[in-house]
Amino acid sequence: MVYNNTLNLALQRADRIWTASHTGDMGSKLEDAGMTLFMAENYMNELSKEAGKLNRRKVSDAEVGECIKLLLPIPTDATEVTEKNVKKLREDLRKRYYNAPDLLEAGKNGYRFINAVSDFATHAKPLRETAGYKENLFLKTMEGNPMIDKAYQLMAA
Repeated sequence: MVYNNTLNLALQRADRIWTASHTGDMGSKLEDAGMTLFMAENYMNELSKEAGKLNRRKVSDAEVGECIKLLLPIPTDATEVTEKNVKKLREDLRKRYYNAPDLLEAGKNGYRFINAVSDFATHAKPLRETAGYKENLFLKTMEGNPMIDKAYQLMAA
């Protein structure tokens, strides 16, 4: 099964961010390159294991609805406009879970939910697009998107 989203999860057993020095002698550069390959391989192995666990975790329609509400809460002091906007975002996420072409055959499971949230968090058009929107989205994606991390915590629990 192929999923179009690249997940960047906060796995417990693998770092998702590491650094390597680009200065110094060739020996240390080769050592850094080897360490980078090892870290990337370790992350991908752990991601594969987690994907298998999440794929086996069945999720009911009711749980999907509750998780969406947890990810996109309506503030207690919300105006009518804010409440309408949050409900619109919830519906967008719900549609991604149930109707995304690359997820239709995935079954109702945690991995499908994480992929739908990842697609929503990284591809949904914001209600209000700021000048730095794309840069902020890129940073969130590289450093770990809080919404995807929260969805992962909900599914891994």
